[in-house]
Amino acid sequence: MRVLGLIPARGGSRGVPRKNIRLLAGKPLLQYTAEAALTARRICRVVLSTEDEEVAEVGRSCGLEVPFMRPSDLAGDTTPSLPVVQHALRWLEARGDRYDAACLLQLTTPFRGAGEIDECVALLEESGADAVVTVRRVPDDFHPHWTYLRHADGYLRLSTGEPTPVPRRQDLPPAFQRDGSVYVTRRDVVLDGNSLYGERLVGYAVDDRPSLNIDTPDDWARAEELILGSVG
Repeated sequence: MRVLGLIPARGGSRGVPRKNIRLLAGKPLLQYTAEAALTARRICRVVLSTEDEEVAEVGRSCGLEVPFMRPSDLAGDTTPSLPVVQHALRWLEARGDRYDAACLLQLTTPFRGAGEIDECVALLEESGADAVVTVRRVPDDFHPHWTYLRHADGYLRLSTGEPTPVPRRQDLPPAFQRDGSVYVTRRDVVLDGNSLYGERLVGYAVDDRPSLNIDTPDDWARAEELILGSVG
């Protein structure tokens, strides 16, 4: 299976200005994801998608390829990941470089390792799923069977749609949330199915390592604390 590693990195950022190339514990945030992707054995090629020349230059210094510059209309604050992945696959295919799947690696989750990427790709192959994403177990206190949503009429209803909650903790089925660090999706699902998830989604659990999506200055400070603590 030929898998493209794709790292999206816009120049702009609201919560932490220029965070993708800002130094986190001594090296650019971009570098953490670049190192994991370039070390992964099941990734054929690692490409950086950015609209920003400075980000592109930092990416190249980290060993990443920047074969194209992302169109500015795909680099806004509200641009979802799917069209960015589609653009990269189509651009490469138009030049004769076709892949069976794309592995999306978000810079804001720097704690994944190369082994995690490889195992997600292997799981995609072995399971026959449309996509594999990293997940974490939802604590029982926040389980969907115990979580209520307020509807337009002002009344609370269980998020599962059930009339009553599961009475005992022991009877709760396992529930998971996206970790956000690795998404591996088959090419046809991305381009023809217009989805990063498809209909057959498998989760790869990563409960044994820190999970953090860097979006605010507090997140940044916590990431530095975790990194410096691990090497101290």
